[in-house]
Amino acid sequence: MPAPAHPSHEPPGYECPFCELLSGGPLSPGNLCSPTDLVHREQLVAVIMACDGFGNYGGHAMVIPTAHLESLYDLDDEVAAEIMIMTRKVALAMKLAWDPEGTSTRQHNEPAGNQHVWHYHQHVFPRYADDDLYRQLRHRVPVEVRARKARDLAQALERLG
Repeated sequence: MPAPAHPSHEPPGYECPFCELLSGGPLSPGNLCSPTDLVHREQLVAVIMACDGFGNYGGHAMVIPTAHLESLYDLDDEVAAEIMIMTRKVALAMKLAWDPEGTSTRQHNEPAGNQHVWHYHQHVFPRYADDDLYRQLRHRVPVEVRARKARDLAQALERLG
């Protein structure tokens, strides 16, 4: 299924920190990755430790494609499937290694979606009751608004095939 065309947000001359890490070569001065961040690598995906922490606990992982793919929109089905399989494995490994009370995953696309590195990455977090990872207020969405959005999304999915 071909994805709709979308603009890249990668600036000219971008030095991808994840590609530099995976290449095993020198890291550019602004790269916050460290060679010790590489946890695991397979043909299509790799697991790296994130340099930033969220909430009261540091230490979460990211599952990335080994190819330079900017966002979710750029993943083919095989890479997308491998990312999800590895995400599940990383969550299970976190339970085994650190015994968190739970796990969460999240992923961002484009600047308004809070993406800051122009290489797809799926965050996998160990979770604890007091970690304050999501400090946002939830609110109820009226049924009629959800119904309209469901119809819009269903029609868009049909157009994609």
